[in-house]
Amino acid sequence: MARITKKISKRTLALRAKLWPDLKEEDLWNRSVYDGFTTIPRTMPLIMNIIDDLADGKRTSFTYLALWGRAFDEMYVSLQNADELAFHSGFTGQRAVRTWRERMKALEQLGFVRVAPGTSGDLSHAVILNPHFAIRRLYAAKTPGLTASAFNALVERGLAISADDMEVTLPEDQVEEKTT
Repeated sequence: MARITKKISKRTLALRAKLWPDLKEEDLWNRSVYDGFTTIPRTMPLIMNIIDDLADGKRTSFTYLALWGRAFDEMYVSLQNADELAFHSGFTGQRAVRTWRERMKALEQLGFVRVAPGTSGDLSHAVILNPHFAIRRLYAAKTPGLTASAFNALVERGLAISADDMEVTLPEDQVEEKTT
């Protein structure tokens, strides 16, 4: 697999050099050089579109992306500074925190995050759950707003990038398999 990845990378770099011969490496953002990065699924644009569709078109995906930008491999996010989180999610004005809180509750109800209370109230801590699992569960439940075309686009992209979590048995189904 590593050899295939290196081969693809070499071809991509060769194409990039042909398309932009004047491009300098220093002009690019390189995660191995600069701090301040996190890993996101390559399906994130599709995930964000699905989230907004499920939230009746309310811009909930920006709240999700703002959370993801604060998470590391532990997928934990402190929600202690609601004003800042609201602003980073794109909400300003008097109702910014209220709107952010509504979007957080929607993300929790849809199964994209879990929250826990603490010193900042009922929204003090969050953990980001596997979005592919969340969407698979919502599709199986025939949740309004999640169309077959959006789900199938996610499945197609997932398979194209070898996102195994689009195909593996969901955790709750693994428990049932072990007991039967």
